[in-house]
Amino acid sequence: MGIIAYLLDVTFQSISNTLALYRDKIKALCHTSVQRDPLMLKRHQAFISSHLISGAVALLLYPVYLIRAGGPGVLDLLVLAWFVSPIAIAAYLCRTGNLAVSYLISSLNLAVFVVVGAALTGGLQSFLLAWLIIIPLEAALSGNKKVIMTASAAALMALLSLALLGQFDLIITQNFSVSQEGLMMFGLFTALLYGSSIALTVQKAHDDAQAVIKENQHKYQIMADHATDVISVHDEFGMVTFISPAAQSLTGRDGDELLGAGMLKNIHIADRPIYMTALSNCLNINQAVNVEYRLKCTAPDRGELDPDGSAPSSTDTTDPERYIWVEMRCRAINDVFEPGTKKIISVTRDVSSHKAQEIALLEAREHAEGANVAKTRFLANMSHELRTPLNAIIGFSDVLAMELCGKLENQKHKDYSRLINDAGTHLLSVVNNILDMSKIEVGNFTIISDTFELEPLLSSCSQMVAPIAADNCVTIEEDFDPALEELYADSRAVKQMVLNILSNAIKFSHVDGTIILRTRQEEAFAYIEVIDQGIGIAPQDLPKLCNPFVQADSSYKREHEGVGLGLSVVKGLAQLHGGSFTLDSELGAGTTATIALPKGPIAAGDLTEEELADQKPYSSGKDKLETCVVPLKRPA
Repeated sequence: MGIIAYLLDVTFQSISNTLALYRDKIKALCHTSVQRDPLMLKRHQAFISSHLISGAVALLLYPVYLIRAGGPGVLDLLVLAWFVSPIAIAAYLCRTGNLAVSYLISSLNLAVFVVVGAALTGGLQSFLLAWLIIIPLEAALSGNKKVIMTASAAALMALLSLALLGQFDLIITQNFSVSQEGLMMFGLFTALLYGSSIALTVQKAHDDAQAVIKENQHKYQIMADHATDVISVHDEFGMVTFISPAAQSLTGRDGDELLGAGMLKNIHIADRPIYMTALSNCLNINQAVNVEYRLKCTAPDRGELDPDGSAPSSTDTTDPERYIWVEMRCRAINDVFEPGTKKIISVTRDVSSHKAQEIALLEAREHAEGANVAKTRFLANMSHELRTPLNAIIGFSDVLAMELCGKLENQKHKDYSRLINDAGTHLLSVVNNILDMSKIEVGNFTIISDTFELEPLLSSCSQMVAPIAADNCVTIEEDFDPALEELYADSRAVKQMVLNILSNAIKFSHVDGTIILRTRQEEAFAYIEVIDQGIGIAPQDLPKLCNPFVQADSSYKREHEGVGLGLSVVKGLAQLHGGSFTLDSELGAGTTATIALPKGPIAAGDLTEEELADQKPYSSGKDKLETCVVPLKRPA
């Protein structure tokens, strides 16, 4: 007995492994379009498997038929072709993945076989006539109404064709050794057997569909029950028709209380319009919509915000007016059960902590901006306070150096007077730059534009710095565009910008170097360029040089005086005119500083929003210059 049990077990395992291998092979034959759909994959497997088996059985039985009937004739070859045709239909499904067409071809194939076979075996008296009922039954497996109707029409046409063939005496009556009753019994038995297999296939397909549905329902139920975000469904009027259990932990209320208009009633009254507008827009534009609003909460306090958006003033967790900030993302979907009707599915999550951080950042930004304004005002006030004593220091040191109050006997006294004068003059220049920068940052620097001749002004600037250039053995050359005679700008500001750039160029030029002061024009802009052949600027230092109190981190950082205000003042003044200031440089090869200014009065609105944003000075946080900057177009 033990040996028999062992052999049975081995046989069972072998059969199981063979069937598993067969199922894997059939699955591999299925089209790639159904590999991710479990239900459709099983239906394809059933079709391919049944047709391959029927074709294979026909091929195996055909030699037996030939032995009994003798040599194959034309009719025998046609019968063989029909028996092999299921394999070709299965191959078509594997190739295309079109199950409906495959079932339609199979049904028509069966109809042709029944018509031809019945015409050769007695017409309407044939034992094959029962197979006409199988044609629409097999088509029902496709699940396609058009295929079923077509197959039913084919069966009806087959029956009418046999009737017409009988009317024209085209029916062939074969003499069989078996009685007519026996043949009829055979036809009914085989048809019943095949019909039973179809019924079992339909039942299996139904069971598979129910299993897939239950599995999907289980997955979705798990997601809905355990997701921290609230999933809800709304009708076209915004009423809630379904809400997931996560609503309990989010709001402290049972989900049934939020159905219908319950959700709307628990939204802060000031946020209800944006909530309803979001749902309406979701249906109208057929796109996902995001919205944030305040939702009443009775769940344990997690540090939510008060209705006004501020931090909670009380730790009372039972306060009915305690609100949390939530974010809802919704989109429209088509209702499966009511074609033509749309519903809205939304996902809502708690964003109170993010909102609190956002409010804290805004407060910190406002505090930083206030501190920056206070710093700017302090610098401006201090600059005014420093200028008065500095003027006295410079004036009295001039009096001493010029010996207006008597001759200085000691030469050192003269040298000290000159050093005091130089130091006071330099300090006054720094203070003036700080004052100008402060005025520019807070938007209090007044630009008084008028038409003036540009060439004489630039020549005077060149002459003013000529002594300093001579002391540094630097030559200044002028190259003015004769067509650029006049400019509409603040001549005082233009002079200050050019002097600052020329001073920088002289400071960083090599001995016996040359500086070119050049002008040119393009369309509505005038360009003033100062080109030197000095030490240049490293690429990583270029973007930050126009920020206040910033100098390049190179070898000249400590070798040359200055606090890093000159270029920032130039940039601010250029922007106040509706122009720009740019630096092009290469380390060791020199620098080109370019001031671009509009040639004439500028009309507000001639600049795009992006171009206007580029004109905002520095990063002070207060875009006061935005009202002053109205360029015609961006300089090249």
